[in-house]
Amino acid sequence: MAPQYDKKLKKMIKKQQLSLIWVIIICANIFSFVNAKESLTSHKVLESSNSKDWRNPKQENLIYMELDKGTVIFELAPTFAPNTINNIHQLINAKYFDDSAFIRSQDNYVVQWANPKPKVKASQLAKEQIEAEFFRSRKGIKIASVNSQDAYADKVGFVDGFPVGYNSQHAWLTHCYGMLGVGRDTNPNSGNGAELYVVTGHSPRHLDKNVTLVGRVLWGMELLSTLPRGKGSMGFYQNPSEHTKIKSLRLGNQLPKEKQLQLEVLRTDTPVFQQFVKAKTHRLESWFVDPTGKIELCNIQLPIREIKNSN
Repeated sequence: MAPQYDKKLKKMIKKQQLSLIWVIIICANIFSFVNAKESLTSHKVLESSNSKDWRNPKQENLIYMELDKGTVIFELAPTFAPNTINNIHQLINAKYFDDSAFIRSQDNYVVQWANPKPKVKASQLAKEQIEAEFFRSRKGIKIASVNSQDAYADKVGFVDGFPVGYNSQHAWLTHCYGMLGVGRDTNPNSGNGAELYVVTGHSPRHLDKNVTLVGRVLWGMELLSTLPRGKGSMGFYQNPSEHTKIKSLRLGNQLPKEKQLQLEVLRTDTPVFQQFVKAKTHRLESWFVDPTGKIELCNIQLPIREIKNSN
């Protein structure tokens, strides 16, 4: 065979070999994508989790709200608002909220409660004013970051299960659905925990760093989101007869063991959490036509489950 034809043949064989390699690579990627589409769902991520991926909230950080229709449980965030939470503890210990009521339910916004006719004023039981705890130093906290094009913060993520915004200097809790906040007047330091509210509508993130947030609802959110809407300005009830009565507020460690609900919350400092966020971001369930590929902080609702007593 002539040398020039031999070179052409070798060159043609080499091209075919390279083409075959590319076909193998493409097929492998398709196979990998198909497998991911079948496996990387939030449901399957949670199924693969183990006990180390979940945490038990401390009872001293839980508030139990008793209503006629059931119990609402809040988890407090002392890492972000220790002074305000200490004031709330004092009010709860003094039973200030017993026989209080929901005074406001604004559609797509918040529900708010207070004691309209307290036997003793809140200012006599705890501090009348608390220096606003709208944000805290970025130092000293570990944040599980979330890749999101957030409109209200440079960066976002989670700290101990609570949604946060942050920058190089500060970190703050964000107004996602179910977050617990402290009502205040025009004076930034006027909130002392005697009036509290819960976000029950689309996340009002414009309130971030303008109100002290102290925690979030873990259990019984449906009891708050279904309260009758107030007809007055900003959803306030116009008549006391419209109020929904609150029997009591107690800290979890004040209750006997048999009345403490044992809950588990998905930890936010583990690889399983990152996989959970990834699955929520890309939406590879077969139902989705557009897998999205993006996510907002407040769309990440952490899984919470009750630990059933086997006895």
